[in-house]
Amino acid sequence: MSRRPPHLLRALDEFEAKRLLAAYGVPVVAEARVEGVDAAADAAREIGYPVVLKGCGEAFAHKTELGLVELDLRNETALREAAARLESRMGIRAGDAHPCGRLLVQRMARGQREFLAGFSRDPVYGPVVTFGLGGMLAEALAEVALRLAPLSQTDAHEMLGESRAAALLGPVRGWPAVDTGVLVRVLLALSRLALERPDIAAVDINPLVVDGAQPVAVDALVLIDDR
Repeated sequence: MSRRPPHLLRALDEFEAKRLLAAYGVPVVAEARVEGVDAAADAAREIGYPVVLKGCGEAFAHKTELGLVELDLRNETALREAAARLESRMGIRAGDAHPCGRLLVQRMARGQREFLAGFSRDPVYGPVVTFGLGGMLAEALAEVALRLAPLSQTDAHEMLGESRAAALLGPVRGWPAVDTGVLVRVLLALSRLALERPDIAAVDINPLVVDGAQPVAVDALVLIDDR
């Protein structure tokens, strides 16, 4: 991520981060940001079960570590129980007019292959776009392909083949080949975002889950430099 001192940066909440990315053409999972258990239940019915429920707020960038992610909720009873747990963990009291966070209801993306993409700003070279394996493997292997922005189509295609992620792009273990055209568009979108928005210090999309053949962003972090 960015090398600027952390105290000079602020994080968008996950919903706002993905709205920004979607505006640049990055495919994002269907979701709704709501307040309260009843609103979460309404959103889940509209999105369709199963769903994921998350705590959502600028203070909750590391949701998994805070116990603010509930996966594969298959009915309204499970959704309401999970929402009550998350609200308790976020410190929200029933009827509180100024909650410290909201709830994010997401469609449960199905897929075993996960990638990451993003950019950070090198103090000498400028924005550097990254691509590699995502999910738990991201930290374990710490292997990504890098390119300086602006990216060309050729740059983006080359990045897909320059890390261990390349082994998962074709048909494997009964899974269809990944739509690499989508991944190329994601990398080009990140390059454009880095150039057009100098106030954005870093973006981290992790994971990009391959649902069938289609990559979709199910989590994202955007850091803003308010200076």
